Amino acid sequence: MALTLSGVAIIAYALIDVGPRPNGGSWYGYTLGTIGVLLILWLTLLGVRKRAMTRGRWSLKASTSAHVYLGLSLIVIGTLHTGFQFGWNVHTLAYALMMLVIVSGIWGVAAYTTIPAALSNNREEMTQRQMLDAVRAVDRQLHDAAQPLDPALARLVLASLEQDPFGGGLRVRLSGRDRHCATAAAHALIRGHGGEMQAALERVDALLGRKVAMLDRLRRHLRLKALLEIWLYVHVPATFALIAALTAHVVSVFFYW
Repeated sequence: MALTLSGVAIIAYALIDVGPRPNGGSWYGYTLGTIGVLLILWLTLLGVRKRAMTRGRWSLKASTSAHVYLGLSLIVIGTLHTGFQFGWNVHTLAYALMMLVIVSGIWGVAAYTTIPAALSNNREEMTQRQMLDAVRAVDRQLHDAAQPLDPALARLVLASLEQDPFGGGLRVRLSGRDRHCATAAAHALIRGHGGEMQAALERVDALLGRKVAMLDRLRRHLRLKALLEIWLYVHVPATFALIAALTAHVVSVFFYW
């Protein structure tokens, strides 16, 4: 359906003679504009449709597939509707928002195609709660193992126990790396430290190494989850902004018609 709709629109654009040049104000432009508006309104209803799980031809899976392909066809329909005439106005704003929604949707499709497998491989059959429980278990061992150390080293190790593994903000969440990781800093210092209490230092060093590996896995998990979800923070608000700009576009066109 999407390919047919796009193909017919392209062929009609090539064959129909609209003077002085193709534009959204011609009968052909109004036809494509009407189709585009109806498509956009139908596509936004997927959020409502997702609340009803059904099977068969009109299943949620089929509706989502139609949402993707008909949404992509808007690139052709919307562009031909403009007649390739753009400017600093509400009409071009509506077009730009439409393209932003489509591009963010493409990112979402790519994310849901690739990221779940990466999430599963990174977890190694562990849930997020189990990963956190494993970190807390190492923290308890570190707390006890750090007691024989001299006060300066003990404070460094204990500081790593107080750092929130979910902290660091959006930059850390999306990059999966924390340049201010207290555990990594303590591990680097303990590893290069020698002297008395060598057995205690080696035990703390081993525990810190385990915790660094666990935190790396947890941060990768959080990063992948963020990449899987962050597109929605663009796609959904941009959709509502598109509807608002589209309303202004339609009202202004009929007002000055």
